[in-house]
Amino acid sequence: MRLRLVHVVPFLALAVSACAGPRAHTVALQPTPIEASDLDARMYGAPQPQSYAVRQATRAVPVTAMMEDGPYKLDSGDRLRIVVFGQDTLSNNYTVDAQGHINMPLIGSVPARGSTTAQLSGAITSRLKQSFIRDPSVAVDVETYRPFFVLGEVTFPGQYPYVPNMTVENAIAIAGGFTPRAYKDTVKVTRQVQGSETRYELQPPMPVRPGDTITVTERWF
Repeated sequence: MRLRLVHVVPFLALAVSACAGPRAHTVALQPTPIEASDLDARMYGAPQPQSYAVRQATRAVPVTAMMEDGPYKLDSGDRLRIVVFGQDTLSNNYTVDAQGHINMPLIGSVPARGSTTAQLSGAITSRLKQSFIRDPSVAVDVETYRPFFVLGEVTFPGQYPYVPNMTVENAIAIAGGFTPRAYKDTVKVTRQVQGSETRYELQPPMPVRPGDTITVTERWF
């Protein structure tokens, strides 16, 4: 009986080894790095997709697009100093009217809205040539910029004259400062950029441009 067991045990060991197949190799797995956003998604759930309106409202706008949007464009309320050399009756101060025009002797109404001072100078020169003034020389400068507006949570909301190099902080100070309910970190600014109305969120140190409408919102807590 013992002799049979001696022969059976090796046979069983071979059978078990054959069924198990080739010996498995041990592989060291490297930990996969987890991004912070993935960790937040695992802990708190995946973020919900934002609507188009929310994405547009929160998209970042480069500072160059906000502040350096090309040469200054004239609009209603700008007061100009126009000099036609050798023509004292034409040299005078002119204001861009509500229709965006200036009115000069001899040539009448000239469109100014959306033009730079150089472009307006060229338009006036062309008109004067048609009025039989030989080789006119015209210089156009902005004497007084159009006003800006401050609305919302400030002490004295309203319209104020623009001062060169003005910042949001300066503008709010002119309007009497923030009210106790004001949100002070950023303000909403509406600005005409290349003929279309554009809205930004600016911090107090950022510059203001003529014609801007600054809106100070109410804080929620």
